[in-house]
Amino acid sequence: MTRSGRLLCALYLATSGGLAWTTVLEFLYGPRWAAFLFAAASLVPVIAVVRETLIRDLRAAAAGPRRPARTPADDVIHAELEAACCERWWTSLGVHHDTTCPHRTRRSSAA
Repeated sequence: MTRSGRLLCALYLATSGGLAWTTVLEFLYGPRWAAFLFAAASLVPVIAVVRETLIRDLRAAAAGPRRPARTPADDVIHAELEAACCERWWTSLGVHHDTTCPHRTRRSSAA
């Protein structure tokens, strides 16, 4: 959830708490109809928090996976990179090899 979404949910919950406290005060000192009205009004911000979290979940589901699916071209490139000998072979366009490279034979640079 974004920072503004969290702030909005915090404001909703604070509003709901204030309305719930007003409901208690109305039950103790005021008319019953006003207490029921404030009780119903204190549920509205809670519904708004549930709505915000559902919107967050739907956005996350619509975004899909963060990593794109591998294509056949990615597999070919990965195989070619794995078949490379050593770093010097790459930097010298397939002419020279490192001293620890097991393939000290010359390879063409056409990969």
